[in-house]
Amino acid sequence: MRRDSIFYQLFQQSPEILFELLDRPPANAQSYRFDSVAVKEPKFEIDGVFLPPESEIPGVVYFCEVQFQKDELLYERLFGESFLYFYRNRSRFSDWQAVVIYPSRTIEQSQILPYQDLLNGSRVHRVYLNELGDMAQLPLGVALMVLTTLQENQAAVEARNLLARSRQELPSETSRAIIEMLTTIMVYKFTNLSRQEVEAMLGITLEQTRVYQEAKAEGREEGERSLILRLLTRRVGQLPESVILQINTLSIAQIELLGEALLDFSNLSDLEVWLTQQEQ
Repeated sequence: MRRDSIFYQLFQQSPEILFELLDRPPANAQSYRFDSVAVKEPKFEIDGVFLPPESEIPGVVYFCEVQFQKDELLYERLFGESFLYFYRNRSRFSDWQAVVIYPSRTIEQSQILPYQDLLNGSRVHRVYLNELGDMAQLPLGVALMVLTTLQENQAAVEARNLLARSRQELPSETSRAIIEMLTTIMVYKFTNLSRQEVEAMLGITLEQTRVYQEAKAEGREEGERSLILRLLTRRVGQLPESVILQINTLSIAQIELLGEALLDFSNLSDLEVWLTQQEQ
């Protein structure tokens, strides 16, 4: 499950969610813009940067890192890249802050001695999602972040609770955006379940959600066969060469049907049965 991309989608949609994690968010949190930025000489890209509004220059820039796997050089990379970007854009910013989001303390880099002064200071904020408390008391955006860390049985219960909260607490348009993110998380989290099982779990119809519609649209735009093969590999495991050859002989219409049918597959045998039926 690519949690970092889900988090960055969430930040792109609602940048102010990051500041709900901080004890002292900036007064202009609603005006920040989320972006990824490139730094030349040497060339690298920082995925999570929150830029202050152009009308408030110089402002405070926020760097964000979502880290769900152990990386013993995380702080070397984070501070090295962030400081270089800050240096290159010194006229735009009066100060900097960094937010590192972990599922738990066990994922944090072990050797932090060279960075203890920074980590213990007021500019670096380490967030451990499993320590944020009762999800029912968290802002909806923050609760979605926590949802990505839960075990499947607990995630199902909390997802239904969040769906109910979003419908009760938010305007319909905002609620729909939260529901779209929630369904995206659950579809990727429960890859072993069929579409009907995910629908029954959440009490909604996936065909009406953007994650389902975008999967179909993406297939048409980027080359349906390539996308379907990637989705099938994620769904049922590595595909034998013979099965790949069968899929490559399908018509465009059959590929579109396979794009819908694969949500119901739980193993390679389901795919093989489906392919056999297409030959009849």
